[in-house]
Formats: sequence, C-alpha cells, structure tokens
Amino acid sequence: MPLLDHFHPPLYPRRHWESFHVTWAGAIADALNETLLPAGYFAEEHAHAGARIEIDVATFADESPAVQNGTVATQTYAPPAPPVVVPAAFPDEFEVRVYEAEGGARLVAALELVSPANKDRESHRRAFATKCAGYLAQGIAVIVVDVVTSRSGNLHADVLRLLNRPTDTGLPSGTELYAVAYRPVVRDGAEVIEVWPEPLAVGRELPTLPLALNAELCLPIDLESTYAAACARRRLE
Repeated sequence: MPLLDHFHPPLYPRRHWESFHVTWAGAIADALNETLLPAGYFAEEHAHAGARIEIDVATFADESPAVQNGTVATQTYAPPAPPVVVPAAFPDEFEVRVYEAEGGARLVAALELVSPANKDRESHRRAFATKCAGYLAQGIAVIVVDVVTSRSGNLHADVLRLLNRPTDTGLPSGTELYAVAYRPVVRDGAEVIEVWPEPLAVGRELPTLPLALNAELCLPIDLESTYAAACARRRLE
C-alpha cells in the first residue's frame, strides 16, 4: 500500500487525518500485542490533541447543592490570580506506548505519529522534540513517523539538536517526510543513542524499523503492513 497524502485533496478534507492517525496507532498496537511482544509486555494507543488542562468557567459558576445523591459534593477551589504566567505549548499526541508489566506498568518504548500541530510553529516543534528527547534521556526507545505534507520542517533534526548532534540527520537534505527509530543504550561503557532514519515519500511503501524494549531485544515494526491495515479499516485506496 503506497503512502497516501492525508493532508491534501482528494483525501482531505473529505477524510479526516485525525481518524486515520488513531486507526493507524491502533493497528500498530494490535500488531504488537497479537504477534510481536513477548510475555510481560503490552502496548496501548494514546491520542490527545491540544492542552491537557482547560479552564472551565462553568465549574466556578455551578451553584448545585452541597449534597447530591446522599454524598457531599467536592468543594471547588478557585486559586488567586497567578503572579507569573509562562507561555507554553502542549503537543498533540498520537502515539503507541509499550509497557513492561512486571513491577507495575513501566514505559519502555513509544511510537509517535506526527500531527500538523506538532510542526506548525517553533514552540510546538520544540515541545514535541523535548518530549522525544526526554523519553530518550530516561532510556525509553522512540520511533517517530512523520507523514504530514501540510507543514514543513524536520522534527528529527530538532530532536538531534537537543541531543547535541545538530549537523547529520542521516537523511537526504530537504527531507520532510521520514520515519526514525532511536535506541538509547550503553556500548563499551559509553551511553549512546543509536538512530535508524528512513526517508518517506507519497506513493512509496513504508519501511520496517526496530523498536527496542531493552538493550538486547528489538522488535521489527512493519509500518507498511500496519498502514495497509489502517487504510483497509478506513476504506482508503
């Protein structure tokens, strides 16, 4: 199934890229849970757009009685006006997270599907790159897949800048569609991040990339088969 352009006609706006991203993340999570992950691991898809916390004026205007259905209603606290307000960016999340179940659900890997909002301004690009670099700093493997054709920019390059490797992305100059796998590992006593970058293009098939669960175990993430499964589920041709 060659890569389609989900962000321009004829697909867009007739078909919604958000729905496809959620479906693709689900197809990847299904492949991991059904055939790839060993016992003791599980994968979950997560999707969230925009800020995590919204100020709801209606919450403070609610005059419902103190007791509802025999229980005491929680008292709403309105904090004083903050003395400092810092501009922030809350990145969209379309991702698959892999957890090791033993000893509690410990995140070991994440696969990120880039959204247009992740690329639409510097603050959003920085927030996305910081999130990925933060995962890597905690020893969590990451795969980033960027098929967004409606925004320019290379978030992989932004991640490398945060990792103090600003010059060589491993991709042809000008590449803006790509998939990249990152594995944080210790080699010969040195902490390194191994990187597998692959350029993408509309009309071409997608690659298979390694997703590391630990220093010894990697899984082959077949982006092509999961993409084809998502297209079939959404009746895209």
